[in-house]
Amino acid sequence: MTQTADAVVIGTGVIGAAVAYELAQTGLRVVSVDRLGGVGLGSTSSSASIVRFHYSTFEGVAAAWEAKFSWENWPEYLGRRPEESLARFVKSGCVILDGSTQRERVLPLFDHVGVPYECWDAETIRRRVPGMDPGRYAPPKPVTDDAFWEDADGELGAYYTPDAGFIDDPQLTARNLMAAAERRGTEVQLREQVVAILQQNGRVQGVQLGSGGVIHSPVVVNVAGPYSGRVNDLAGVTGEFRIRTRPLRQEVHSVPAPADYARGELGPAVTDGDLGTYFRSHFGGQLIVGSAEPECDALHWIDDPDDFEAQPTAQAWDAQVLRLARRIPSLSIPPRPVGYAALYDVADDWIPVYDRTSLAGFYVAIGTSGNQFKNAPIAGRFMAALVHACENGHDHDSDPVRYRGHFTGNEINLGHYSRLRQPHAESAGNVMG
Repeated sequence: MTQTADAVVIGTGVIGAAVAYELAQTGLRVVSVDRLGGVGLGSTSSSASIVRFHYSTFEGVAAAWEAKFSWENWPEYLGRRPEESLARFVKSGCVILDGSTQRERVLPLFDHVGVPYECWDAETIRRRVPGMDPGRYAPPKPVTDDAFWEDADGELGAYYTPDAGFIDDPQLTARNLMAAAERRGTEVQLREQVVAILQQNGRVQGVQLGSGGVIHSPVVVNVAGPYSGRVNDLAGVTGEFRIRTRPLRQEVHSVPAPADYARGELGPAVTDGDLGTYFRSHFGGQLIVGSAEPECDALHWIDDPDDFEAQPTAQAWDAQVLRLARRIPSLSIPPRPVGYAALYDVADDWIPVYDRTSLAGFYVAIGTSGNQFKNAPIAGRFMAALVHACENGHDHDSDPVRYRGHFTGNEINLGHYSRLRQPHAESAGNVMG
């Protein structure tokens, strides 16, 4: 089958769905393609879906703060149907313990962008989050190191952002976005793998599918998550990238929250760089915990995204859950791992690549896993602005497109996300960006 479209979006995770929605909002006829059998079934479905604002760069803070207003007004943003089931933004707040990110760097960015925050001392931590130990244990250590079990050598402070929280169902979020895109004419083709990027005279011409179908289009956007490197290879653009993206295997675990933690209520999300984790409460009395990639832990890069261990491991379980137990001493640890493993699509500096390429009409929204779920609405707008500017002759490489936030008025230089950048020195260099 041969068909035509104004734009093809490869990938239907939360970022891909947002890109499709925002392109469709501008009047383009969009076809979204995904190799899986449902929207949001890839990395998105394994996201901890935390909405937070502490980034180490202005662009990171400004983008997350702009996106917050779409989460707060999710039905209006989607233009949803009354009978539609929607994901919810749970505003639980976020505690960022000292040692997680450089307070002296982040708080001035909060002041610049307009993010409200509170500074807490150890006693405030105990009072506001009962059951959490503010002891200082840094630097993070392997749980096999005897030093891991040493007593705290002091106490931590923190800063707190009351507007942060989490989305209750990450996969539903992607489906909400894609349903909104479909209402604006987007066609979704699932169980379809892109096997070729069609091009002629330095210009993209569309995609060929494994089923034999062809979609002719002057615009193709690669939002393929852990498969994005393969798609770039198909387009022949990999060599021009100065910033590398690779699939990274990550695990997220779930444990019962102690009855005394946060007085039995939904506690705040917590970034704990002192011990090397992040965690948040979830419904049903659970805590979700993941890794903040401390230097003492090896990272598990994957060469073939079709070949990785999808079950949680005892090694990662011990590392993350025992660290959580140091922070919440009353935590009971189940005898076997409960959680999931998934692949992140990660850039060298943990900052995504939202950009054009040297193949005219071929765009990328990649390296987004781990810290961009919260930015999905603004990522979609970034890509729509970028596509329309470049397709109308703007040279984004020499004169980067600037996006002004609809809600905040903050101006974001999209050159920050360039494929041609050197790794940003100010990045935290981990999932905290």
